[in-house]
Amino acid sequence: MANEPRGAAASLESLATRFALEARGRWKTEVPRPVNAIGLSMASGGLESEPHAHRESQLMYLVRGEMVCEGSSALWIVPPRSALWIPASVTHRIRARAPLEGYSVFVEPGAAPNLPRDCCAVSVTPLLRELLLRLATRPALYDLEGPDARLVSVLLDELATVSIEKHRLPMPADPRLRRLVDAMTADPANGATAKAWAKRIGVGERTLNRLLVEETGLSFGRWRQQLHIILAIQKLSRGAAVQSVALDLGYESASSFVTMFRKALGTSPARYMAGRLATPA
Repeated sequence: MANEPRGAAASLESLATRFALEARGRWKTEVPRPVNAIGLSMASGGLESEPHAHRESQLMYLVRGEMVCEGSSALWIVPPRSALWIPASVTHRIRARAPLEGYSVFVEPGAAPNLPRDCCAVSVTPLLRELLLRLATRPALYDLEGPDARLVSVLLDELATVSIEKHRLPMPADPRLRRLVDAMTADPANGATAKAWAKRIGVGERTLNRLLVEETGLSFGRWRQQLHIILAIQKLSRGAAVQSVALDLGYESASSFVTMFRKALGTSPARYMAGRLATPA
């Protein structure tokens, strides 16, 4: 990876080491800086963390690969060239699979009061990307009065202007709806009606829609479409062809899937992924 993170062995193992330091209360004393970045790299295998929270806020940016973050009320997909913002003290768990390359940035409480207070997937501008890469190559104990401190200041300013991406799937808490979520996620090509799904979980159609709106803010149809968007991004990030994704999600043709995708995200699946998989200049 260009601009290799400091300590060429930086990896998801280094992130685990950082968690261990934090658990022993040493991170703040050993790296007393408002912002710090480490590189992430995983060549094989996968990662599934236990639910956890950080004292600081965290930005996880992917150069390559795909990651899923689960919070208490939503799920986020993080494809290449996107980042996930996790505010301080928010419980979450991460699932990732190799190959993966990226960066994790930790922001001290109070260092960036204008940043989002909820988890969100955000777009990464070329400037923000270069700032992240640069910070990850700097000493952990950078000079608080020197150029690196000014770099951090610009990075925080750029973070405050990021655009939120539509990579969020609201998750209900009701046990009946969780069964619905599990079933629809396992069989996304199942085009059964809301009435049929409601019967399957033992409620009426009106009750199903009411519960979904109350807990997710979305109707059944809108929630299913967002599920398809999340699954499509995940499959496309893994290299699946548009035709294959369309069939996996139950669309009669690739064109109908492309139409749905474009209406939701403003671009076609091919263009969406081309911009994310292109090698940066």
